[in-house]
Formats: sequence, C-alpha cells, structure tokens
Amino acid sequence: MKALQMLWLIALVFLLGCSTSGSRKGAREDALSPSAPPPAAVKEYRIQPGDQIDIKLFYNPELNEQLTVRSDGRITLQLVNDVVAAGLTPAELTAILNQAYSSELENPKVAVIVRTSVSDKVYVDGEVNRAGLVTLTGPTTVLQSISQAGGIRDTAKTKQVLVLRKGDNGKVAAIQVDLESALKGGDRSQDIMLRPNDIVFVPKSTISNINTWIDLYIRKNIPLPIGLGYSL
Repeated sequence: MKALQMLWLIALVFLLGCSTSGSRKGAREDALSPSAPPPAAVKEYRIQPGDQIDIKLFYNPELNEQLTVRSDGRITLQLVNDVVAAGLTPAELTAILNQAYSSELENPKVAVIVRTSVSDKVYVDGEVNRAGLVTLTGPTTVLQSISQAGGIRDTAKTKQVLVLRKGDNGKVAAIQVDLESALKGGDRSQDIMLRPNDIVFVPKSTISNINTWIDLYIRKNIPLPIGLGYSL
C-alpha cells in the first residue's frame, strides 16, 4: 500500500510540474508576442474657404460672430481685423484668436465652431429649378438633392442623370442613374446615396459620349465651388 501511495504521489507531482511549466511558457510567449497595432488616428478637420464658422467669446458675448471663410482663406473680426483661417484646425485657430484678442481683452476665452463645412455639400446642375450647392445634413440620395434644388424641370432626361464623383486617385468617374425607374417604377436602387463633393447633373438631351461630356463640362462650363477640387 505504501508503495502504491508513493507512486500516486510521484505521478501527481509530475503532472503539476508539467502544468506549471506550460502556463509559464504560455505567459512568456504572451509577453514576447507583439501587441495589437494602435487604432488609426482620426485626421482633424481643417477649415476651408466657404466654411461657415462661429466665433464665440465666453466673457465678451458682444464680440460673438458668425462668419464665412473668404476665398482668400481669411476671416475679418472685430478688434483683430483679418486672420487666416483656412488650413487650420479649429483648435489651432482658437489658439491664434486667444493670442490676438489678449492684446485687447483681459483673459479672453475663444471657441471656434464649424457650423457648415463646404466639404459637406454636393453641386446640383442641369435641368433643375435652382442649380447650386446643396448641403448634406445627413444621408442624402440623388432624388433628395434634386428636391432641395427645386425639383426637376419638364425638359429633364431623367433616364440618364449623371453623378460625377472624384475617386481616391483624383480622377472623376461618372455614375449613370435611371431616375425615371425610381420615379415611375419604384426602383429605388437607382436612387443612390451621395458623397460629399459629388456633382449631380440632370441632362436635357441624351449624352452620347460620357467621357467627352465630362471633359467639356468639368473643364469649360461648370462654375465649381471652392473646395471641390475636381480634375481629370
């Protein structure tokens, strides 16, 4: 019996030793394994010409202003005159304005708020009642943008509406959508979602060569708003 008990004891010690060794090896491997890469940093928004911004002074509300960044990238403020805003983040502009106002005010506390970004717009043109920029206040389809542009004229060719979209390579791609199917047949798959800086063009007649049309339209006709930056 004593010999049997000794054998059981030896076996138990052996098993515990293996378990401990394995756990230590696993812990050592975990320590040596590379950690997961940190999440990609989110780019801070930089102010652009055409953006609408609020300048608020907490202790001097009489100096609060709502401004549109001019085409030269500047804004004009009370007390500090012209200040370059384009290309700066709201935090960078806040720091500049705090310093600029400090020569006129004691302990100024400035806040810069971007109310409307020019990059959150699309351009609607062609056979619509009010061609121009349309602000994206949320997910917006082609038909919704046309509705905001006053609706389609009777002369519009709704079977061949074009959405011009700038790709990651900087080139412009044309997406042809059949809005007649969406309007009459209920095929909502043609009423695609828009992205910031898209151009929606509702033609009057058939466009036979899309590539030639894009070249003529982009280069010679469309009054592109600042910030869209389309090129071929």
